Amino acid sequence: MTLPHPTAEQITLSNVLGALGDPTRLAIVGYLARREGRPTMCLSFTDFGSKTNISYHLAKLREAGITRMEVSGTSRLVTLRRDDLDSRFPGLLDSIIAAAVDMPMVKKIEDATEEALTQGEP
Repeated sequence: MTLPHPTAEQITLSNVLGALGDPTRLAIVGYLARREGRPTMCLSFTDFGSKTNISYHLAKLREAGITRMEVSGTSRLVTLRRDDLDSRFPGLLDSIIAAAVDMPMVKKIEDATEEALTQGEP
């Protein structure tokens, strides 16, 4: 199963900024940026809200061209589309990430992930 993504040329500034206007989506981008290009499972974001709510936010980010989502078995892996965004809007993503990585929501998910790893959870 392949999910639809806009091509790099279809990514618009208004869609990117509109998607990032939500604090939850901005925190998701901040968390993904801290993961330095490593794919992240959708379940990593459940501290940000319900599964339904997170699915909605991840879809908005994907539709705006900010993230790429790949299906892997029953999981979905999310990554930032840094190269595409940097080519379309040089410097924009770095400015957004600089503000997003220090958000309290990002710290919360990092702490939960670290705790799960120390307890032996995947």
